Amino acid sequence: MGLFNALAGNLQQVSNEQLMQQYGPFLFTGEQITNGYQLVRDAVVFTNLRIIFVDKQSATGAKARFKTIHLDSIVDVEVETAGAIADDSEINITYLKDVYQRKTGSESFGEVKLEFPRKFDIAPIYRYLGELALANRHRINA
Repeated sequence: MGLFNALAGNLQQVSNEQLMQQYGPFLFTGEQITNGYQLVRDAVVFTNLRIIFVDKQSATGAKARFKTIHLDSIVDVEVETAGAIADDSEINITYLKDVYQRKTGSESFGEVKLEFPRKFDIAPIYRYLGELALANRHRINA
């Protein structure tokens, strides 16, 4: 079932120890992994500072691209829960792409979608990201 979900584009939770072993060298000073998810070769790693998207490239997966969304740039989160049969759960994260554009009034936003298997409990991730977005919006608009 795990392989089927991965092939269908669904993320599967991975232990922090395994994530640390693979991605620990790419963490910033003081950064800690809080949880993470694997999709065949690619991964999404949540830390206390950012969300890291790991895109393994080439046939061997030896080459990898790391994209970061800093937690303090998240401004909106949407969730779509799974249906009764074959639907997956999704979380859509909206973030400020360039925090410096806010000063000029020309913000640009990015969006990323995470898909999880139907039986995965996405409520804790949604609440966590939603609370971050709420705090960020209060801070930005203060």
